[in-house]
Amino acid sequence: MSDILIVDDERDIRELIGDILEDEGYTTRLAGNSTEAMAEVNAEPPALMILDIWLKDSKMDGIDILKTVKRDNPDIPIIIISGHGNIEIAVAAIKQGAYDFIEKPFNIDQLLVVIRRAMETSRLRRENLKLKRRDTEVAQMIGESAAFRALVGQLDKVTRSNGRVMLTGPAGSGKEVAARYIHAHSGRAQAPFITVNCAGVEPENMETVLFGRETADRGVEPGLLEQAHGGLIYFDEVADMPLGTQSKILRVLVDQSFTRVGGTDKVRVDLRVISSTNRDLDEEITLGRFRQELFHRLNVVPIAVPSLADRREDIPVLARHFIESFNRSQGLPLRSLSEDAVALLQTMVWPGNVRQLKNLIERVLILGDSSGPIEARELPQDGPASGDEEGRVVLSGTLATLPLREAREAFEREYLLTQINRFGGNISRTAAFVGMERSALHRKLKSLGVVTGAKSGGRLAFLDDDAVQEAG
Repeated sequence: MSDILIVDDERDIRELIGDILEDEGYTTRLAGNSTEAMAEVNAEPPALMILDIWLKDSKMDGIDILKTVKRDNPDIPIIIISGHGNIEIAVAAIKQGAYDFIEKPFNIDQLLVVIRRAMETSRLRRENLKLKRRDTEVAQMIGESAAFRALVGQLDKVTRSNGRVMLTGPAGSGKEVAARYIHAHSGRAQAPFITVNCAGVEPENMETVLFGRETADRGVEPGLLEQAHGGLIYFDEVADMPLGTQSKILRVLVDQSFTRVGGTDKVRVDLRVISSTNRDLDEEITLGRFRQELFHRLNVVPIAVPSLADRREDIPVLARHFIESFNRSQGLPLRSLSEDAVALLQTMVWPGNVRQLKNLIERVLILGDSSGPIEARELPQDGPASGDEEGRVVLSGTLATLPLREAREAFEREYLLTQINRFGGNISRTAAFVGMERSALHRKLKSLGVVTGAKSGGRLAFLDDDAVQEAG
């Protein structure tokens, strides 16, 4: 895009600049007053504006137009020109966000140099925006389990609205991927998706990061809220936001406007807000660390993102997706998964959830063989019982102290619990894997004091002896 809007009340000047730029290969539009200028900007934002400070017979002067355009279209570079220029006007223009200032009568070569630099700035900003959109486009929801399908069903419902969403779930479970999924399937998909890492910003810098700042020497520096205008802002781990900032964000949600640090003018923003947390915000409110009013503003639609332990059926699907992704992005080997590796992955403990699984797959692809399927021996063997090089099973301390009958029952109980959880509570699939008839597995589970909770998604529980007799 090389479209330049030239705003000057002197017809000869704007047409002269237009002819020169047309000869240089640019496309131009001309406006003689503020009404025409704002109509052109609202019809189609230009790649660059050349704006005269003094506009006769106009409702707005150049500074007013500059402030309005930068408020609603902060990415448009604006070059200010004036025949009555002085350093005070130049400083005022730069402070309000102008790219540069040129005094009339200007040197054509100087003007072209400034325009080329400004157009390059515009191009880089557009490319940066495209990259941000691409990040949103490639965010994929991967899975097949009942818990995963239920999550996607909830996400699909909120994509059709502009309501604020609060995503809860353990670290690494995929809350940001869920937020990007909402954005990518919403009416704002072509607008920016801006992430605020609330835990990663120093408290004393949070307001500058969010609201931006205005200084005499550096002019206007837009913050993340301004960058997200028209799109979505995602507060990652919102419980870590400083209390003072929380009250100011609450005011932004109410007014849809704010003032930059060091500034005086209101900046209007149109935003959708999604937040996430791995903490209990009710407890944080009770402890005085989170504002209840802000919680109610952000928690319009609460959605729980399940842990990897709650969707073990998805582990092979996710692992294969990560293998393909690392092959495309890093050229790592495109390997398959052996049945033993799948079984081990589904029975492992995943405190880091999907992020931990992704890191593990990357490590195996880097350090493992370059060909052939990934084998169980290449995966961590950190469970309570592991094998040595001769294939012997090393017993845990507790199991080794029990009589044979009790040790056998404890092993069978833990083994069957692990397998049933692995298959999401599906008794038929578990029975097929362990080599038992379905009815025999039911009898074995009952004898071991284990019951399945079908209404709670296949969760399992132990029964003590009294409960077993009562259940019988």
